[in-house]
Amino acid sequence: MPAPEAPPGSGTAFEVDDELVRNVGVLVDEGQRGMVLNLVADLRPADLARIVAHLPLADARTLFDWIPSEQTADVLPELESALRGDLLDDLTSPEIAALLDQLETDDQADVLGDLAETDSAMADAVLPQLEDAADVRQLLTYGDETAGGLMSTEYVAVLETATVAEATEEVRRLAETLDDVYVVYTIDARGCFVGFVTLKRLLLAPSRTPLAKIAETDVVTVEADLDQEEVARIMERYDLIALPVVSANGHLLGRITIDDVVDVIREEAEEDLQRAVGITGDEEISSSIFAVSRGRLVWLLLGLGGAYISGLVIVGFEDALQVAPVLALFIPIVMAMAGNAGIQSSAIAVQGLASGDIWRSDLVRRIGKELGVALINGLVLSVALALIVVASGFGDDTSRLALTAGLALMVVIVLSTLVGATVPLALSRIGIDPALAMGPFITVSNDILGLTIFFAVATVLYL
Repeated sequence: MPAPEAPPGSGTAFEVDDELVRNVGVLVDEGQRGMVLNLVADLRPADLARIVAHLPLADARTLFDWIPSEQTADVLPELESALRGDLLDDLTSPEIAALLDQLETDDQADVLGDLAETDSAMADAVLPQLEDAADVRQLLTYGDETAGGLMSTEYVAVLETATVAEATEEVRRLAETLDDVYVVYTIDARGCFVGFVTLKRLLLAPSRTPLAKIAETDVVTVEADLDQEEVARIMERYDLIALPVVSANGHLLGRITIDDVVDVIREEAEEDLQRAVGITGDEEISSSIFAVSRGRLVWLLLGLGGAYISGLVIVGFEDALQVAPVLALFIPIVMAMAGNAGIQSSAIAVQGLASGDIWRSDLVRRIGKELGVALINGLVLSVALALIVVASGFGDDTSRLALTAGLALMVVIVLSTLVGATVPLALSRIGIDPALAMGPFITVSNDILGLTIFFAVATVLYL
């Protein structure tokens, strides 16, 4: 039975593969607890979580029950919420509380929040048993996608009047309860945030030096209700590894660390990608079939409705098709080019909005740029289509058909590009996720628009 090739401490990233998962599954089925524990003993929590996620649920529950409680606790935050709920179903409230007490408060709140969605009675029973129940209860009051929902209440904070020696002693005192210490925060007598001292400065400064003399006071902070996407942008913009969270009156509430923000960036990217292809639910490996279906069905129904309307447009020009059946040749061309042009421009707009690179003052310039791009692309594509029509030869009307097809495609490309560029901006302006503009929305709307324009131009120029 092959063992992991790169245990922690080797300095090499370890990749969980199908073979390892299969071996663990076989051993679990055979009841080989000792061999399983030996196999997974050196795995990092994230790697062990991947194994648990890819095992059948029965085997995952067995493995989850076998591994030591401290390892189980570290794995919990790494699991998807649906699977996490399934694994916690077999535990009592004291057992769940004992696991959560080994985690930082932000992870405790995440696990407990997910548990409340599936079993509110169990969550209510677990919360009072936690050592940090008051902090976790406060964290649960914040929105899941806010700075308050991301922050942890574990940090080192001392009065600004304290000395380096006193601050160092406070770091030592809290070392067991903190996974990572990046800085020591300084506060005033009212608990309001003042600044921070890096560990490097703390180690190099004389022990009797007041922290006020070496603290950084020009510090970026955020309030608890700030959206997590903006939090991620702030930490990326200023290269922060920890970000203090304060209340409206300046009291220090907690800190957000870079590992939490990396998760946010990944989750937001996955969410935008899912919405771009018409998935509105939060799909996970462990999600039920009905949950996945519900998340996709809305946009598939929208696509069905849009396709039907596109068909009605074609039916509306039935007489034109009877007179000139050759026009049917250009229907898939127009629909494809309209959708592609719209998705390209909407993708750039959504990316700019997500990164914060597009401001309101940029709108005119951005739309002007997209218009210029559309004109160039439309001209090249229309000329190419016209030349293809001429080369194909359609009798005496070939030149007129080439002119009609080329001009119609030119108009379609320009208008579809403008729709793709402006719709995400409009949705963002009214508070709707602009990623919804991509995929089915743009494709359906531009199909209808493109067909209408094509048949209108063909009616005027060709028929």
